[in-house]
Amino acid sequence: MIRATRVLRRDRLGSGEIVDRIVLDSNDRHRRRMAMRGVGGTAFLLDLGEATVLDDGDALALEDGRLIWVEAAPEALLEIRAPSPLALKRLIWHIGNRHIPAEIGEEAVWIGHDHVLAEMVRGLGGSAEPVTRPFRPEAGAYAGGHGHSPDHSHDHHGHLHAHHPHAHD
Repeated sequence: MIRATRVLRRDRLGSGEIVDRIVLDSNDRHRRRMAMRGVGGTAFLLDLGEATVLDDGDALALEDGRLIWVEAAPEALLEIRAPSPLALKRLIWHIGNRHIPAEIGEEAVWIGHDHVLAEMVRGLGGSAEPVTRPFRPEAGAYAGGHGHSPDHSHDHHGHLHAHHPHAHD
């Protein structure tokens, strides 16, 4: 089986033949070694030197130079908002106390859909609305490598490559 041994980050992608894509949820985007099959049927072994977070728009380089596009799958999440920045910080603190994965934005935080946490957030004065979107949780303080920072944009609209076979607007 052909192996994928390198990750090309979306901001470093140049030319290359993208032959397939994989659609992975947030759990499956944190891997080191795993047999995979692209949407178009390309079978390969992900075989990286260490566990790595694959992000939406990255590509996996196969041994023969072909590329597999990485796409973040939509997931059922809660979008949590608060009436003020301080109130949102307090909600983030309470969520962090539960040690659950969270994606933190300027005006909202996203967590996996959980009705108990939704009620907690509402009880603390915030809103918790169900949404379906890709989930990009923080990597954690000790994870190292490719984490997410507030200035790390996740807006991929307009960041497309002509060679990508499944480009979106």
